[in-house]
Amino acid sequence: MTDRGRPARPAEPVDLLQPALDGLAADAYAELAAAHTARETALRACRATIQACGRSIRATHRHELALASELAAAARSGLDDARGALRDFPTIAAAGFLHDAEKEYAEAVLFAALAAGAPLAGHAAVGVAPAAWFNGLAEAASELRRHTLDTLRTGDLARAEAMFAAMDDVYAVLVTVDLPDAVTGGLRRTTDALRAVLERTRSDLTTTVLQTRLQTSIERATDPTAR
Repeated sequence: MTDRGRPARPAEPVDLLQPALDGLAADAYAELAAAHTARETALRACRATIQACGRSIRATHRHELALASELAAAARSGLDDARGALRDFPTIAAAGFLHDAEKEYAEAVLFAALAAGAPLAGHAAVGVAPAAWFNGLAEAASELRRHTLDTLRTGDLARAEAMFAAMDDVYAVLVTVDLPDAVTGGLRRTTDALRAVLERTRSDLTTTVLQTRLQTSIERATDPTAR
């Protein structure tokens, strides 16, 4: 109260909030901008990885093994670039596109091994997360259907049967992975798709085997020298 009994006029507020708020906002924006830059870099690298993997798989189908290996190496380089860009941004790394790139890379590497009848590398040796490895393995086995049919057309029935057996072995392993899709990256759907591919391949292979046996029997019955 003043000497005259009137309330004192409040002092003018000091504007301390705005400078501090500007600084806080600038720090937060800088971190978001860095995250955005990392995401864009990683997206480009993941797209390049997926494209190289697709070309590597096509090269394996064409028996261009040196080219397939070269393209797989290029895919691995792109994958490493994506991981490097996201090293400080684990939340963005978990968004899904890095998993997709890892899965495609695992598919390319594992399909090349399946097609060659070579031993398969585990997820650590391939350099991908376990979920990406499982999904890549399932898709590699599905991709082996085309290779099996191509082999059948060349008349190499024994080799086609060996590749079908490899597909069946992969499926037998995948159905034992009884974990939620949130952990496996949707492996159950991929495994179900492989089952459908496996059954179609079984049907095609069985038909070819029966036709081959029938043709052999007819040839023996009509060839006097075979009696």
